Amino acid sequence: MGFFFRTYFHTDAMLNDIREERKKKIERLKSAGHEAYPARVKRDERIADVLENWEKFYGVAKELSIVGRVFAIRGQGGVSFFDLKDESGGMQVVFRKDNATEYDLISDVIDIGDFIEATAVPYVTKRNEKSIDAKYIRVITKSLQPIPSEWYGIEDTETRLRKRYLDLLLNPELRELFRKKSAFWQHTRNYLLKNGYLEVETPILEAIPGGADARPFVTHHNALNVDFYLRISPELNLKRLLVAGYEKVFEIGRIFRNEGIDDEHLQDYTQLELYAAYMDYEALMKFIEKMVKQVIQKTFGTLIFSWEGIEIDWGRKWAHIKYYDLLKKELGVDVSKLGHRELFDLARERHVEVDQNWGRGRILDQIYKKTVRPKITQPYFLINPPVDVEPLAKRHRKSQDLVDRFQIVAMGTELGKGFSELNDPEEQRSRFQEQMRLRAAGDDEAQMMDESFVEALEYGMPPAAGFGLSERLFAMLVDKPVREMVFFPPMRPKKDTGE
Repeated sequence: MGFFFRTYFHTDAMLNDIREERKKKIERLKSAGHEAYPARVKRDERIADVLENWEKFYGVAKELSIVGRVFAIRGQGGVSFFDLKDESGGMQVVFRKDNATEYDLISDVIDIGDFIEATAVPYVTKRNEKSIDAKYIRVITKSLQPIPSEWYGIEDTETRLRKRYLDLLLNPELRELFRKKSAFWQHTRNYLLKNGYLEVETPILEAIPGGADARPFVTHHNALNVDFYLRISPELNLKRLLVAGYEKVFEIGRIFRNEGIDDEHLQDYTQLELYAAYMDYEALMKFIEKMVKQVIQKTFGTLIFSWEGIEIDWGRKWAHIKYYDLLKKELGVDVSKLGHRELFDLARERHVEVDQNWGRGRILDQIYKKTVRPKITQPYFLINPPVDVEPLAKRHRKSQDLVDRFQIVAMGTELGKGFSELNDPEEQRSRFQEQMRLRAAGDDEAQMMDESFVEALEYGMPPAAGFGLSERLFAMLVDKPVREMVFFPPMRPKKDTGE
């Protein structure tokens, strides 16, 4: 239990002493003709398979080999006990001097954290614990650093995220969450494939970033000697594929947005986007509600979750609520009738941080995000925002100042967005021009003019609808900050320790 304190409260000199002592053990192994890091390993069974099929192995004279990492060591006279774990589970290895080969050497050179190969027969101890009685143990990876204690783990969040491999090593519940996350995306993929969608890959490097309001990362392409942007969305390329004749496409891939870090935002994350020809946003809402419910049910085995002490029911029918109606109800003001200056004043009055260089749509959306959205708990579709909020969506048939867009909103945040796609090239050019005017005025998240995309629309893109959701949905379902649901989130380098 003391390993936590020795790992994180020792001096550099103490760490060096540990490393040097373990290096000496490597030399002892080599002197005895053993490798400390062999390439070939003998493994007959996973630990869980041995335990689950105990009757098959117990009482049979045949030896078997298992492998894993040592998590605890105990000794009593001429007997050593090792707690061994592989990915499937753990069991005790009994190593007896009167039965084992090279007992003195092997028992002395093994430390907590080492990987070993144990060749043995199943064995039940006097305490009735299922174990294996090892005749032969081989070190297959010698650790030089002491690992933290399983009892204490790593308590500091920054240290956990910097040394995520240790966080995962010591936290089986966290490892299981990442398995669920993998299943979440796989169930999503399977649902779309079964419904006729084609999975595709589009470029991460783009000459012009598009498909979202976000600040991009910039990189330089040496071979072409030109700057590129890391994509903020695959949207425009996926819609180019609709022009090319594909009718249903999707991509699950990495997105990069150079924005702030908080519990819901990360700069490097996974996002799904799908696009379907001959579908509008109303038909897409029905499809998406069914998809999300099925994915959640298959991943977690339930549609009932808890968020901030509130029961969230994903299984109920999702209501459709209009954007302006919601804001009027919550704010007590009909914001549809307010111009740029009046919205700016309203934001200041409600203590919402805005920039006077922003357009009306961004100010309005910031007011919604900071004052209205956090109050929303149960899942529903928020529909029909104004056109200046969404430059890529088709105008509403009956209200030309609104667009055919929906958002999945629940647990105080947006968890997915879709809309009927704008396919009129002249209107798309006009919308891009308005975005460029906003950029020139100081809004660095406004979208850029993409003439090549407009040109693609001029060849004709069929009526279509598209939708996107990110791993924020999974993080919210498991009640974790999104950066804790990424294996290795971006971190500021810690120069003083070289980490």
